Amino acid sequence: MKRSITIAGHRTSISLEEEFWKALRAIAREDGQSINALVSTIDKQRTTNLSSAIRVFVLNRYQTPADHGGLGCRTNHK
Repeated sequence: MKRSITIAGHRTSISLEEEFWKALRAIAREDGQSINALVSTIDKQRTTNLSSAIRVFVLNRYQTPADHGGLGCRTNHK
């Protein structure tokens, strides 16, 4: 699903599966920020295309410490 967001004052379209949009909204809500702000942070740190960087960010956020040999970054999702 393609959506338009604003990053650093510029509109851009991002194509992600609906599940990733839902996860991104949940993470932004948990962190107390907008999706635009969260995607801006991801954009500043990315080394791949933006859609891929968002998918990797979401995956990393939801992985358990055991998935990384104890080095994961688990959040408290309901």
